[in-house]
Amino acid sequence: MDPVRVCLEIFVVACVGTWVLSLLTREYSWTDRVWSLLPVAYLWVFAAASNGDPRVTLMAVLVTLWGVRLTFNFARKGGYAPGGEDYRWGILKRRLKPWQFQAFNLLFISGYQNFVIWMITLPVLTAYQHPAPPTGWDWLLAILFLAALAGETLADQQQWNFQQWKKALRTAGRIPSANFLRTGLFRYSRHPNFFFEQLQWWLFYGFAVIASGAWLHWTLAGPVLLTLLFAGSTAFTESISQARYPEYARYRRRTSAIIPLPPRLGSKHAR
Repeated sequence: MDPVRVCLEIFVVACVGTWVLSLLTREYSWTDRVWSLLPVAYLWVFAAASNGDPRVTLMAVLVTLWGVRLTFNFARKGGYAPGGEDYRWGILKRRLKPWQFQAFNLLFISGYQNFVIWMITLPVLTAYQHPAPPTGWDWLLAILFLAALAGETLADQQQWNFQQWKKALRTAGRIPSANFLRTGLFRYSRHPNFFFEQLQWWLFYGFAVIASGAWLHWTLAGPVLLTLLFAGSTAFTESISQARYPEYARYRRRTSAIIPLPPRLGSKHAR
């Protein structure tokens, strides 16, 4: 079995499938719905082709844990339910002409995003091409990956608890005292879940460095493209938050955007 060919076929099916489904259902979160599933499939294709190579299998197990966590978090927010479209696509549809949004849907949502999903997994190709038992560096990367996974899990749980609290108050006819989360990990980063998500895939790239012996490896394109994707997503999300909540501007001034840092000195929030 040629794992590259198999994964390429999965990639093409994912691009076409998510695009066709978006046209049929008029929902544009189909790529979001496969985001946590495709990397797991790609990794296990390589693991099967490698006949159980230890490093490739370790990478597959780590990505599987990542996928299970992300799938659970996406599911409990209703992402897989009918009508569970990302709210940002509805806002973007209102800002663009219909043909512009459909071009965006084809080229970015179904095309570029699926390409990024494929690219971030490609360090496994280098590990597959350089079979070897895991070294101490591999196990260190695995531990750091799991630590970042735990950080993202905590950030998502804090956000989930906050949103459930808001929902309960509004159901009871009361007004929440806060419109967005500013405590816990969100005291140090406006998007700690984004930070830990990206960190995991930068660490994943480290396996290609260990396998190839080269710090600058072509699969660096994966985490770079993911970071660029998150940069655009963060800017769009924050523009929506600032339009909804005037106090968000003050939170932005006090709090680091991505990398967790102490609140900026001199602010009431820091004190």
